[in-house]
Amino acid sequence: MKTALKGGEKERLVTIRMLLAAIQQREVDERIELNDVQIIGVAEKLIKQRREAADLYRKAEREELAAKEESEILILQAYLPEPLGEAELATLIDEVIRESGASSIKDMGQVMGQIKARAQGRADMAKVGPQVRARLG
Repeated sequence: MKTALKGGEKERLVTIRMLLAAIQQREVDERIELNDVQIIGVAEKLIKQRREAADLYRKAEREELAAKEESEILILQAYLPEPLGEAELATLIDEVIRESGASSIKDMGQVMGQIKARAQGRADMAKVGPQVRARLG
């Protein structure tokens, strides 16, 4: 935050303040101190909100607002752990399916829960779902 402030990076500064405010709000609401995993969850939620907003702006033909949302996504992603590669994600999915004994699409919720716990902040669960469905289907 200090670097953004000193460097005059207004957009980065606003985004960091937004993230800190969201973290503090959750801590106040739940009367807890968030750990790293929970903070990653807050950042993921903000990213998801920005993606949805950018899609809505595009549908309304407001490209400048969509671009602003996407630049905020890039700033927020810098604070998340390194994302899993395609091969690593496929290995994780296969491993969870094997360990859980999942054999049909009925077991998808259990598999997705375990994958989310293991890949917290490192995988887009919206992209994981179809891959799990294809393996269990």
